[in-house]
Amino acid sequence: MAQITTTNPATDETISHYELMSKEEAFGKVEAAHEAFQQWRVKSHEERAPYLKDIAAALRDKADELATLMTREVGKLYRDGLTEVELCAQIFEYTARQGPSELADEERQHGEDGKRGIVAYSPIGVIYSVQPWNFPIYQPVRVLAANLMAGNAVVLKHAAICTGSGLMLRDICLEAGLPEGLFDVVLIDHDVSDEIIEHDLVRGVTMTGSDKAGRHIGQLATQNLKKSVLELGSNDAYLVLEDADLELAVETCVQGRLYNNGETCVSAKRFVVTEAVYDDFVSAFVEQMKSVKMGDPMSEDTQLGPVSSQEQFDTLLEQVEKSIESGASLLCGGKPLERTGQYFPATVLADCKPGMPAYDDELFGPVASIIKAKDDEDAMRIANDSRYGLGGGIFSRDEQKAVKLARDHFDTGMVRINSFGAADPNMPFGGVKDSGFGREHGGFGMKEFVNIKGIYLS
Repeated sequence: MAQITTTNPATDETISHYELMSKEEAFGKVEAAHEAFQQWRVKSHEERAPYLKDIAAALRDKADELATLMTREVGKLYRDGLTEVELCAQIFEYTARQGPSELADEERQHGEDGKRGIVAYSPIGVIYSVQPWNFPIYQPVRVLAANLMAGNAVVLKHAAICTGSGLMLRDICLEAGLPEGLFDVVLIDHDVSDEIIEHDLVRGVTMTGSDKAGRHIGQLATQNLKKSVLELGSNDAYLVLEDADLELAVETCVQGRLYNNGETCVSAKRFVVTEAVYDDFVSAFVEQMKSVKMGDPMSEDTQLGPVSSQEQFDTLLEQVEKSIESGASLLCGGKPLERTGQYFPATVLADCKPGMPAYDDELFGPVASIIKAKDDEDAMRIANDSRYGLGGGIFSRDEQKAVKLARDHFDTGMVRINSFGAADPNMPFGGVKDSGFGREHGGFGMKEFVNIKGIYLS
């Protein structure tokens, strides 16, 4: 029988082998989830909340074990893994606290004579969650917490390289008291995954990953008249305007490019720098990127670990080489050292132009693309010159100006001003254009997969 093999990208050592499920076994998980849903759906939001709080506590109890496994499976810095587990615990707690009010029935009036009406947010059933490897716990949790509160069940297909993390998350939920079947994991290939999307008992599909995979899954869900939420890739632009605080901009942009080994959909990836401050920014930025310490992701003083896999390493190297062949200038890094593990050095490419992977595509790793802009207006134009629209950033001493640019002109779902960060439970997360559609977090994710039901009273 076909297997999944997980490998430590820091050492190239094999971690575990997992047998793929048959179609019948996977369908059995979907059917069990539907059965669990029948009991869960009739609980009130207040009755569901304690289960989420218990999962949060269980995650904190297992933080060391979970963070260590994530480091072994995908090369994530151990301390970043601990941060990820804490974020997940906070998401469960936020959802438990806010869910009952977010999803409460709303009273409205209808008709000219003001008759009473009720808007109810009713659960719909089994949600199929397809998630990537870069945040092995956070990615499934942001779907799971919201949908458990909404009253749904969740079946997860995780990325193969972090299979162990997905299974550990399921086990933690069960140990915390979540009813069996309400959240489960399927170990399947892409063909069986497609059949799960088509399964009658699956009522919604959510996926995080590349825009190519998103097109396939989104089209299949639509063909089967099922709602989908897609959080896809991006090449987020961070604008360094003429009045930027350069010291803050450089420090933050280095952090934003290297966070999670550069493997984050909302990483700072393209740095659009106005001509007036270009030379000063680039020299300081390159100096800091050159000084980054790459090494063992379990070590406290390591700043950059390996990328997640040989496949990811090869893709990144090809993108860098193609960009240089097309005219990009290599300012540092770019040439991986001969060593065990999938270590890619902090890299800076300048003179990036349309037609290059460094300008057009998502470089999922520690590679920064620098683009010179004539002025602030040109910088905003370049930022929006992308098929993606997930996040971005603006560095300016004039916060009011930056907010106006962010609100009225930046064509993305999220914008950071004079800062960098990945996600917050109380703020919406999601994008536009080829970065997908739908929102998670901030209360919005709890209403993505519900039946917004109008009840008319006489």
